[in-house]
Amino acid sequence: MFTRAIVRPPCSNFAEGLTTVNLGAPDYTLALEQHERYCEALEQAGLSLTRLPADTRFPDSAFVEDVAVITLRGAILTRPGAPSRQDEVATVQPLMRELFGPVAAIEAPGTLEGGDICDAGDGHYLIGISRRTNEEGARQLSTWLEGRGYTSDHVDIRAINSILHLKTGMTALGPHRLLVCPALAGHPVLRPYELLETSASEAYAANCLLVNDSVLIAAGFPALQDSLQRLGYHTVPLEMSEFMKMDGALTCLSLRF
Repeated sequence: MFTRAIVRPPCSNFAEGLTTVNLGAPDYTLALEQHERYCEALEQAGLSLTRLPADTRFPDSAFVEDVAVITLRGAILTRPGAPSRQDEVATVQPLMRELFGPVAAIEAPGTLEGGDICDAGDGHYLIGISRRTNEEGARQLSTWLEGRGYTSDHVDIRAINSILHLKTGMTALGPHRLLVCPALAGHPVLRPYELLETSASEAYAANCLLVNDSVLIAAGFPALQDSLQRLGYHTVPLEMSEFMKMDGALTCLSLRF
């Protein structure tokens, strides 16, 4: 059960951030509104929020999940693979120390972003090796996790051009069950899991967020919402159009613990 989350709203130059898609510039006012609805959904799910201030030095900083990995046994700071994001880490370091005491950090030449880290349940983590997380970063995280009694597997997604981070195309819906996009459905590392596959047209919605008794999902994907409801999940659809334009999705917008 999650009780807290860290969030940061989009800054006024949000549109200057990194993106690999061509969906047009985000509407800043609408992005703020969508972010606030997201925060309200987290609070309604029982979480107390720590709201960091917007930071115009880092247009991508609303995607706060990328700068740290938090577990029940401690936290580690990441080292983003995008050079323009690496200094974001220092903006959360004091808070991480306040909350978790001494925190480790991924060190060069390793790179690692939180969007590539999936808590698959039962003390096991899936670590994506991607355009943002390299093999050395994944190795360092695996070693850190092992020291705290966790296990991990690496999921190489570098050949899948449609996926920026591992959780772009996959999220956990509880122990042994993963929601995946079609591009990940046949990945050999995922064979031990029960896979719920989206349609190709709803691949974006593979990034959802299980928060206590609710599943936050991107609005506008009715087939997936129906599938989840038939499986007994309480779904909370949220508009994500402005974050989609910047390669963002639901898990990106918070650090939960």
